[in-house]
Amino acid sequence: MAIATINPTTGVTEREFDPHTDAEIDKRIAHAHAAYRSMRATSYADRADWMRAAADILESELDEAARMLTTEMGKTIAQARAEVLKSAKAMRFYADNAEEFLTGRDLADPSAVNASAAYTRYEPLGVVLAIMPWNYPLWQVIRFAAPALMAGNAGLLKHASNVPQAALYLDTLFERGGFPTGAFRSLLIPARAVEAVLRDRRVAAATLTGSEPAGRSVASIAGSEVKHVVLELGGSDPFIVMPSADIDGAVATAVTSRTVNNGQACINAKRFIVHRDVYDEFVGKFTAAMAALRVGDPMDDATDVGPLATASGRDDIVELVEDALAKGAVATTGGAVTEGAGWFYPPTVLSGITPEMRLYAEEAFGPVASVYRVDSAAEAVEIANDTTFGLSSAVWTRDEDEEAYLVRSIDAGAVFINGMSISYPELPFGGIKDSGVGRELSVEGIREFCNLKSVWKA
Repeated sequence: MAIATINPTTGVTEREFDPHTDAEIDKRIAHAHAAYRSMRATSYADRADWMRAAADILESELDEAARMLTTEMGKTIAQARAEVLKSAKAMRFYADNAEEFLTGRDLADPSAVNASAAYTRYEPLGVVLAIMPWNYPLWQVIRFAAPALMAGNAGLLKHASNVPQAALYLDTLFERGGFPTGAFRSLLIPARAVEAVLRDRRVAAATLTGSEPAGRSVASIAGSEVKHVVLELGGSDPFIVMPSADIDGAVATAVTSRTVNNGQACINAKRFIVHRDVYDEFVGKFTAAMAALRVGDPMDDATDVGPLATASGRDDIVELVEDALAKGAVATTGGAVTEGAGWFYPPTVLSGITPEMRLYAEEAFGPVASVYRVDSAAEAVEIANDTTFGLSSAVWTRDEDEEAYLVRSIDAGAVFINGMSISYPELPFGGIKDSGVGRELSVEGIREFCNLKSVWKA
């Protein structure tokens, strides 16, 4: 795949970039390793000052950065601005909290281990390779980089090949804030070059957000090198609506959750599982609201849904929908490719989904919603869990017993009650099953790339 900015609104290639040579890759790894050694001697206060300065720079360049995101992957300009601001917020969150999160503990009774003192401490691992996707070109990277750098690690970024301008922006952001040269470096390399970087002895660990096959590949390589990994590999999140729910609220939230980022987020709600008592009302209102969304130029503030990020991504959605329709599904809105320039696909609602359809088991990375009719909470859980994924979920009910049952029964890394799945710096983020291993964000995320060292004193 070429390393290029191809505007998904027009399909036009705007900029192309040469991949880094082997010599340049080696130089950047060396810079990162040297920066890690330097940062081990710095204080939390120093790193916090640098991180806050980098956040200030990012915010000061809000409009420029947002336009870059929209140009490279097609998210609406309003959502691009929100991504920039969310990234800056996370940077300040870790600047404020890293030291507390990484404070070890003293053993209350060291004599129990025949010591005069015993305690734990968190130390950075070293250079961490981040392999990141295009759907949140800044946020996906920042939610790794902010905690990793605040812990004293250095970072290398292999970004998606269709967002090279975002990769180059991030390449200098932290150094501009004051971090040592090389503390965070981007590698303009194709996917086939990742293995050699991951096997380099100067690289201590890796994190990947992306497809399940990519995650399995990185995990296999890291395992053979005995290196730690964190993997976030997508989801097919259920959105359950029970009879006691606020239906209007559920509909409005369902539309946002399915179409935010043009339907290209791992934690988009994708499968809408609705109790038969409110199924007709929910689906009718949901269909009308999806059909009313404005699809068009993502640079226009009035646009609700922009194009898909890549031509291949739109082809994948077309194939999933056509397979479902050919096997008996019904499109209550959408379901056909939008003609014209760019990689647009209309908001679509499909009912009558059965296990024979690919859409039943595969993640739809675009504005396509599947709706299911169920007779009980138990049946809702059965469908919700009948997937290889387990990232997040949403439950709409005002019955406390029902809420408790659904929370404990859904196989996922998170359950959002009467709301939509979203990531917050304050909460750990990650999934189970094929959705990945490990956690990002919060205290758990910053500790992923630390050595928890036990200290014993005679």
